[in-house]
Amino acid sequence: MANYRRGRINDEMQKELAMALREVKDPRVKDAFISVTAVDVTPDLKYAKVYYSAMMGDKKEVAKGLKSSAGYIRKMLAQRMNLRMTPELTFYEDHSIAHGAHISKLLNSIEITPEEEEAESDD
Repeated sequence: MANYRRGRINDEMQKELAMALREVKDPRVKDAFISVTAVDVTPDLKYAKVYYSAMMGDKKEVAKGLKSSAGYIRKMLAQRMNLRMTPELTFYEDHSIAHGAHISKLLNSIEITPEEEEAESDD
């Protein structure tokens, strides 16, 4: 039962963080087009790992911007979510989107010769 509740909190926090990030005025965050890919809250709800992907901007500057905005974002979450305690946020860059795009690019670059295509259709 507790895992189900934590899962709901993770999902809700992910949605609220996505909205909160749009309101951050720090240009390192605002201009980076950040998407929150996942949130993992500890069982005691004291800490939350926030996984994000930034489409633009310098990766190090985006990370610094998120770290400096963490208090403001946490305050916004506290106002929006009905939790006894709002977790401390730690941001981690999620490389899965870039990794997926790279794999897709590799798969698209593979050329099938007519001989291979014919042998494949015989099977």
